[in-house]
Amino acid sequence: MKIDIENLKKRIVYRSQYRGTKEMDKLLFAFVSKYLNNIDESRLIDLEKFLNIDDETLYKFYNGANLDSKYENDYIIDLFKNFKFNDN
Repeated sequence: MKIDIENLKKRIVYRSQYRGTKEMDKLLFAFVSKYLNNIDESRLIDLEKFLNIDDETLYKFYNGANLDSKYENDYIIDLFKNFKFNDN
């Protein structure tokens, strides 16, 4: 099945901006904006799945909490854990 990449990117951007808390909106939008156009189609699909993880878990990942084993060695999670947010 052919994926509409532009539509996928729009969904990802939208989901990153409307999380429920302003802090996570800013953090995830900055993260997505940095990587959205630099990753391939399979990673975009992974990024969309990543955005379905609840905010509390994502916040723990970002702050270095131990990961659930199902998230170990995950490319997007590793990018997120190493992402430096700059709110200027």
